Order: sequence, then C-alpha cells, then structure tokens
Amino acid sequence: MRFEDGELAWLAETEEIEIETAGPGGPAHRTIIWVVVDGDDAFVRSVNGATARWYREATANPAVTIHSRRRPQPERALEAKTIAAPDPDSVRRVNEALQRKYTGITGLREMLEPDIFDTTLRLDPA
Repeated sequence: MRFEDGELAWLAETEEIEIETAGPGGPAHRTIIWVVVDGDDAFVRSVNGATARWYREATANPAVTIHSRRRPQPERALEAKTIAAPDPDSVRRVNEALQRKYTGITGLREMLEPDIFDTTLRLDPA
C-alpha cells in the first residue's frame, strides 16, 4: 500500500512535520521532525539517534499521526505506520533526498551522520 499522490506531494513540500507518537499505554505527544519523499516512499530519521523519545515510541508502537501547521487538524491529519528501513538502499535514498530538500538548512550535516542511519524509518499509510 502507498500514500496517495496528493499526500506524497504534501510530505515532499512540507519542511517540518509533527509526528505524533505514544508509548505503550502512554499519552500521545508530538515532535517536530523532517520528512523526505523519494519515489513512492516517505521517510523520516532521528537526528538524535535511537534515544529520541519519538523514535523509541514510533518503533515500539508503529501507529503514528503526521500533522503540519499547513494542514488542518485533526480532520486532515495523516495516519501512518513506521517501518524500519536501515538497509543500505533506503539509507542512500534518504541521504540523497535530504540533500535535495534541505541543502543550506542548519541541521543537514547532523542528519547525514552514519551513526544515526539505523534510525531511518519508512512511513506507510495506516
């Protein structure tokens, strides 16, 4: 299953999203992160590595909701699930997409550090 073209376009053009996650049995919380699209796939990565709260929650409970200030909430929030994507092809695709989308933006260098590549996640529709 894949996101609709309009959803992929929205993710591709949105600089920052809010990913809503929840730990098992815990309350939901939102964190601002970057998102990239390559082909029919959307990806996110934790700049703070595997210790980041949103990442820990998204891997423990893959059901997430994507929000943006540019998209009305909650009626038009995007429901998704996270899938680990630390394979070399996905990492390469995400690195290239990050460079295309975020060149010149503070924080890009940190997103390209090899020690966080294993936190690459693909977003699929829920």
